[in-house]
Amino acid sequence: MPKVAIKTKGGGTAGDIVLSERVFGAPRNLALIHQAVRVELENARQGTKNVLGRSDIDSGGRKPYRQKGTGRARQGSIVAPHYRHGGVALSFHPRDLGMSIPKKMRRAAIRAALSAKLADGELIVVDELPLGGAISTKAAAEFLTGVNGGAKKSLVVLGAFDDVTIKSVRNIGGVTLRVAPAFSTRDVVDGGTVVITRDAVAKIEALLGETVATAAPAGADASEAAPAPKKRAAAGKKAAAAAQTEEATNA
Repeated sequence: MPKVAIKTKGGGTAGDIVLSERVFGAPRNLALIHQAVRVELENARQGTKNVLGRSDIDSGGRKPYRQKGTGRARQGSIVAPHYRHGGVALSFHPRDLGMSIPKKMRRAAIRAALSAKLADGELIVVDELPLGGAISTKAAAEFLTGVNGGAKKSLVVLGAFDDVTIKSVRNIGGVTLRVAPAFSTRDVVDGGTVVITRDAVAKIEALLGETVATAAPAGADASEAAPAPKKRAAAGKKAAAAAQTEEATNA
């Protein structure tokens, strides 16, 4: 399992923390990370742009001039795209740009992104932000500079909503603030150095470290843990019915 030192103010350490192998030791799946980020970016679009096409303009129902005899090129409507005040060719209309991704893939993408940050040395675990209960952007900025080595961008993940910490960190340039587990793959990928508190680690591991398959309890009967397929049961009933019919015929 991955082991990370807990950073303190000034760049010191206060012991180690053992991280979950499933959450912070996942393979680097770049294709899955790209898909999750693309879905989030597409869902952030409004899709409300609208341009008038020739069918949207309430005009142009007649020919501007007759078909023949004028010496000019034939025209069918004054709202054609090449006319002034005409409709736009291939115009845009409001549309739904939403995309979806299965929950298992979304969580797997977050695990892959966190694991990649840890492998690249860009994930830092802290006990808490030492602000002393007072709102201080200066103190928060000095602490982050000391633990992340002066990185230009940082993602700070808290374990719980703390008004003092949020008001101290939110005005620092290049710093994104999230409360676990409410963050996305894009936040991790685009956040730079990830600074995460010990409480946030516990919340993330509790949510993302769940295994899908559940083992049967020890000593349980195999037939109780996994019931027989319905097809086999139906085949057995048919065979029994056929045997009873044959016995009645012989009698």
